[in-house]
Amino acid sequence: MRAFPLRPVSPYALPMPRSAANSRAPKVGKAKPGAAKARDLLPTRTDRLTAARNSYPNTGLYAELHLHLGGAILPNILYHHMQRDNHPLLKRYPTFQRFERFFTQRRSNLNDYLKMHKLVESLQRPAEEHLFYYVTRLVRGAYLFDNLAYMELRHTPYNRTDPELEQSRRIDQMRSIIELIAAAAMSQTRYPLVLRQILCMHTELPFEVNLAIIKLAAAPELRNFVCAIDLAGPNHLYTPRIDQWVKLFKLAKSLGLRTTAHLYETDTGCEPKLLPYLDRIGHGVQIPLRYPKLLKAVAKRGQCLEICPTTYLRTGTLKDYTDLRPIFKQCGDAGVDVAICTDNAGLHNLRLPAEMENLLVRDVIDVDQLAACLKASFKHAFAWNGPMPEPLRRLTLPH
Repeated sequence: MRAFPLRPVSPYALPMPRSAANSRAPKVGKAKPGAAKARDLLPTRTDRLTAARNSYPNTGLYAELHLHLGGAILPNILYHHMQRDNHPLLKRYPTFQRFERFFTQRRSNLNDYLKMHKLVESLQRPAEEHLFYYVTRLVRGAYLFDNLAYMELRHTPYNRTDPELEQSRRIDQMRSIIELIAAAAMSQTRYPLVLRQILCMHTELPFEVNLAIIKLAAAPELRNFVCAIDLAGPNHLYTPRIDQWVKLFKLAKSLGLRTTAHLYETDTGCEPKLLPYLDRIGHGVQIPLRYPKLLKAVAKRGQCLEICPTTYLRTGTLKDYTDLRPIFKQCGDAGVDVAICTDNAGLHNLRLPAEMENLLVRDVIDVDQLAACLKASFKHAFAWNGPMPEPLRRLTLPH
């Protein structure tokens, strides 16, 4: 897979509409005569700003700060693409209803839940044939149905490279994965969504691969597409390698990268040594529930919790949405910001507005708390350079 020569993109600029926008993936490898190149799908900064002011006076209402590419694709989109490719999984799930039940069912624990990511990753390989399609559909749905203005899409690029290659060649392929996702997002010119990628280190990957992910995230030519580094994967692998994670996060901060990590999600992922190196905390529900004394330090560092309500029910971390009530209250009392996120909207078959509604109708939060969460999601977004929206009011781009 060769690298796509992409033009830098303004973090706030929106794409210019094109009547002939191509929704097919640019080829990786030998380009056929006349084939679309990734850079051709990315309009110039001036064109995007002009289009944002003239063609799209209104953009979305919400910001999604915690969404995994491996769990973001809704089951109907996955199944449709499987049908197009006559995927072998169709023999096991001959109807969409059977596939949907399997794909969205509650899991026994976090490790069982994460296995679904590996399934989706296999469906998204080879990337040049499948990933472009999934990202374009994700952007379209996020803009039209989630009402998003901003999205941070996180993934482990190594897991979408060719698994038959040796490690060094897979590391070389990671750049093309990032560029392909960026090109797919920018090709959707009818849906002016600001999308940035968060690259995830993974607890099951060797140190050398995670180090390469950090260096790639810091590459100057990719900084307009990648906004931060994350740590994901099974929580029980944090403690045995804690010195490695601290070293890697120290390096990320020294390179000027923004940081988040899946931390304090379960009782096995509570590592206070990582907290000082994070700008945000992925999940963090165990802090107010089991370690409330840490809230004062979290507030002092200005860290935001990325709360993903349905995830905790699907992994068995919590039993009911109402179990989140003390989390929001204690965070509010301590001055800790909270952003409401989906984590894996496809696995839950639940979009971001529905996550918020679930909390409201169960009196987990009230409207004022929702407004505070909406404000926090833009305040703590790593690459949103637009106006800070007034809570519960539709965003309007400045002229």
